[in-house]
Amino acid sequence: MELYDRGADTTPMTNLAASPAAPFGRVLCAMVTPFTASGALDVDGAQRLADRLVTEGCDGLVLNGTTGESPTTSDAEKTALVRAVREAVGNRASVVAGVGTSDTRHTVELPLRAEKAGADGVLVVTPYYSLPPQDAVEAHFREVADASGLPVVVYDIPGRTGTRVEPETMIRLAAHPRIVAVKDCSHDFLGTQKVLSRTDLAYYAGCDEHNLALYAVGAAGCVSTVANAVPRHIRSVLDAFDAGDTAGAARRQRQVMPLVEAMMAAGLPGTVTAKALLAALGLPAGPVRPPLRPAGRETADALLAEHGRLAAAG
Repeated sequence: MELYDRGADTTPMTNLAASPAAPFGRVLCAMVTPFTASGALDVDGAQRLADRLVTEGCDGLVLNGTTGESPTTSDAEKTALVRAVREAVGNRASVVAGVGTSDTRHTVELPLRAEKAGADGVLVVTPYYSLPPQDAVEAHFREVADASGLPVVVYDIPGRTGTRVEPETMIRLAAHPRIVAVKDCSHDFLGTQKVLSRTDLAYYAGCDEHNLALYAVGAAGCVSTVANAVPRHIRSVLDAFDAGDTAGAARRQRQVMPLVEAMMAAGLPGTVTAKALLAALGLPAGPVRPPLRPAGRETADALLAEHGRLAAAG
């Protein structure tokens, strides 16, 4: 697995212990899962998209997450996607596989499949719908972390799951040797800094509007949906900050915000808008699966216009 030390150049390292601050790199893309026109998994398209994302600056790819339509893809499709992307990117980037479900018994089976398919780590979401209390949330993550040799990224997204991983729970989970990182969609900046100050967990901003702000207080990087369309720009924000150009980093973050808003805060799921924009750009995407519905022409045109404005701004 290629690993990158925050603040250094992008020379690959091959030892997890050599870069505890950013175990999967800095800039990760929450990659869409391309489908064919008939709705089947598009393995070739996934490989082409993955290669483009890595070539244009992504240190890692997160597969089978929210943006990857994990609720509507089968276990077999998830495994096939990990295997195909690993083949496409080789050792140029990390591959993190989403394995979270609402069922602990089911979830613990999936890291082993991901490991065999070539994943470098697993993304585990809080069990949804059941609304487990914090002791049950903690037990769930520990059981999943014990299921394989892969490092675990805790996915804290209470807006979708209905359950927060509370800061005190996260601090306890940090003691587990394979729980190494967090994808943070908690929208709790105070709670996040509390955990950062008391653990060695590598935090990744899971909301594109927080990429720079969270990085500035010690996060490892980001897991970006918007990077599906503009990986170079998302990377440039963190590159500028690392170079000491904080004003430039802020300027580039502000430049991308209209596209972030159009993709992530305009009333449609990010999966829908990301696929609409990718399709408009002639890149692999395909349809979304029901119950999601495709974006309309007006939305796709607006996304393409925002993309063009960002490209023109440099």
